[in-house]
This record gives sequence, structure tokens and C-alpha cells, in this order.
Amino acid sequence: MKQNSVHWFVIVGMILVAAMSRFIPHWHNFTAVGAMGLFGAAYLNKRHLSFIIPLLALWISDLILNNTVYGSFHEGFVWFTDFSIFVYAGFLLVVLVGHILLKKISFTNVLAASVVASLVFFLVSNFGSFMLDPMYPKTASGLGAAYLAGIPFFWNSLLANIFYSFVLIGSYELISQKFLPALSQSS
Repeated sequence: MKQNSVHWFVIVGMILVAAMSRFIPHWHNFTAVGAMGLFGAAYLNKRHLSFIIPLLALWISDLILNNTVYGSFHEGFVWFTDFSIFVYAGFLLVVLVGHILLKKISFTNVLAASVVASLVFFLVSNFGSFMLDPMYPKTASGLGAAYLAGIPFFWNSLLANIFYSFVLIGSYELISQKFLPALSQSS
């Protein structure tokens, strides 16, 4: 089914707003980033765009944050950090989780996708911490320590993914049923 331009702009707009949630003061890892990946997977009809658009939104928000808020941690302008590969790999796996679990939108599927996406991102990002942080010895106990250190961040990310997934998906369902039919006919 072809997605008309009104729906497409609403979906992309919602993804951009979700990415901007990172600029609002929040608890550590309590942003709409994971939900943004799940939302893109659920609603962008072209599979390649469901990976590219949310990833591009994440990268742009990283670019802004790494060169403003976190600029004092870097020398010069930063396009990517050493950790970016793990963040983006984890994020792309979140989108893949969305493709697998959100073929049909339901309360159970959104909840399951949010939980699985949180676990996948936790495993990948904390493996990145283990690999890149010299504080962790490159042993099984070092890996365990990296995962243990990430647990407090996991809970916020899990709660954020659940909350924002329902907000994004629920908002889009409401908008698409109440407002977009009229806009779609006039375009």
C-alpha cells in the first residue's frame, strides 16, 4: 500500500519530535529514542526508510549534543564518537525488533517490542562499554561488571521505551483516524 504524503510527513515529523526529546531535561536514558526506532519500523512502509530516517534523526541529535552539551568532552567538532558504532548497531537492532514484533499494532505487541528492544539495546551498548572502557578488564568478570553497571540505566530506558512507544503509536493511531482522512482526501 502506498503511503500518501500527508501520512508520511506526519510520521517523519513525529520521529523528529521524538529525537528532540533528547534536548529536554530528563532522567538518564529516559528519552523517546528507542520508541522512535520502533515507531519508524511500525509505520514507515518502505523498509529501508524505516531504518534510515530514525537513524538519521538519532545521528543529528547526537551531532548537536556531542558538539554543544557534551562538547567539553571532545576536542574539536565531533561527527561520531568511539561509542557510536555500538549505539547505532543497537538502535538498528531496535528497528529490526519493531519489524518483527509490530507487524500488527496491539497493546501486547507494543509492550513486547518495547521490552525486547530495551533488552537488545542494553546488551549491545553495555558490550560497547566493556570493549571501549579501559576500566573493564577484558574477561568474563569484566563483561559482567559492564552489564551490572548498566542496570540502573536499563530501567529508565525500559520505562521510556514503554511510555514513549505507547505515546507515539497511540498518538499516530488517533491522528490517522481522526484527522488524516480529511487531510488525505484534500491532498
